[in-house]
Amino acid sequence: MDVENVRQNDDKLSSSPPDRPKLMHGGNYIKEGRDSAKSTWLLFSAESPDQAGCLAKFLGIFSSHGVNLSHIESRSSARRPGYEFMVECEHGVGDFGSALDELKKNVGYLNIISRNYKDNRSAVPWFPRRIRDLDRFANQILSYGAELDSDHPGFTDPEYRARRKYFADIAYNYKHGQPLPHVDYTKEETATWGIVFKKLTELYPTHACNEHNHVFPLLIENCGYREDNIPQLEDVSNFLKDCTGFTLRPVAGLLSSRDFLAGLAFRVFHSTQYIRHHSRPLYTPEPDVCHELLGHAPLFADPAFAQFSQEIGLASLGAPDDYIERLATCFWFTVEFGLCRQEGKLKAFGAGLLSSFGELQYSLSGKPELREFEPEVTGEEKYPITEYQPVYFVANSFEDAKEKMIKYAQTIPRDFGVRYNPYTQSIDILDSAKQARDMLRGIHQDMELLLNTMEKL
Repeated sequence: MDVENVRQNDDKLSSSPPDRPKLMHGGNYIKEGRDSAKSTWLLFSAESPDQAGCLAKFLGIFSSHGVNLSHIESRSSARRPGYEFMVECEHGVGDFGSALDELKKNVGYLNIISRNYKDNRSAVPWFPRRIRDLDRFANQILSYGAELDSDHPGFTDPEYRARRKYFADIAYNYKHGQPLPHVDYTKEETATWGIVFKKLTELYPTHACNEHNHVFPLLIENCGYREDNIPQLEDVSNFLKDCTGFTLRPVAGLLSSRDFLAGLAFRVFHSTQYIRHHSRPLYTPEPDVCHELLGHAPLFADPAFAQFSQEIGLASLGAPDDYIERLATCFWFTVEFGLCRQEGKLKAFGAGLLSSFGELQYSLSGKPELREFEPEVTGEEKYPITEYQPVYFVANSFEDAKEKMIKYAQTIPRDFGVRYNPYTQSIDILDSAKQARDMLRGIHQDMELLLNTMEKL
């Protein structure tokens, strides 16, 4: 599911809002999850690796200042010999400031990881370190999928509202490692999918990028993409994992930009499973399964595009709020509404275009303004959310866009680097000379393997 809401209308360009995600705009959220903004995570180590009884000493510091801990974790440190500890401190009870000051005097190193970091300039916004940490914010959603605005086509349809609640509930209860929820779609839902599928597949050969058109027949062959069948997330996710390591995860509603982008760092795409209302098959006020599976999924099977998407996610980890907004805007103008040049022609690769019959045609009509994709410029661009884009950004290639995104990420104010470890599905924090040496050693080994292979060829 996108970072945002979507409005799509392919019936009339001028009279109704088209397909459009909304960045960080909320809605009606009917099922409260645990508010992680009311706690702060601390990561620290003992002064020496053989310091006996250090955990008891640290816990005593929190206890003496009346600070409650809702989570305590110890593990081998990647930064220095010995162990490091991660604790979650609840806000509103005790003197957290005094506990933090005393703790700083008794540890080897200390990182403050917090969602509510605006009151603490030295804090780093919390971000997931392991793929299962995505469970922590999966339900910190801005709106619950079962709630509909009064102008939604299905607002007065009790059967549709019940189905939307069903989809939201199965996503809300999903945890990492479980099979993705299987859905038996109704005949009415399948018919709606069929209308959208037929209209869009007529345009793909002439309007979609080469990568999308290469993958789409493979989805038909392997994942049940047909006019009379809505594919299952599990089948599509398994296919993507075999191609690039990307997986899908069901989501109950709209996520914040920070949380949505963090999922991309692990090559996880948060996806809806419900479908738009049958009364208006070419319109949706939020991202639905047509948008996800027809627009997004095909390109996540392309290695270059998958890496580009992951680079946006990695750049977001621990980034300040203003950079999150810029990264989300770059996501908007690429992954959602991006154009590219191929063989001297413009083609669409953004999911918002590839899932909208009307805007797909409009984007390549010569009417909108076209600009080169440059993250530092693109990230500052304002855009409308209830009409077709007046400006689209064009990438020369996914590789070129990826290199530009990596370079832009280096400008984000963080005193550490991040790297995704595909073996453990975790994020390595790079903030020490030893880690840098280990990384260089690994690169050197890869270079030797590459040179030996080249000699054999």
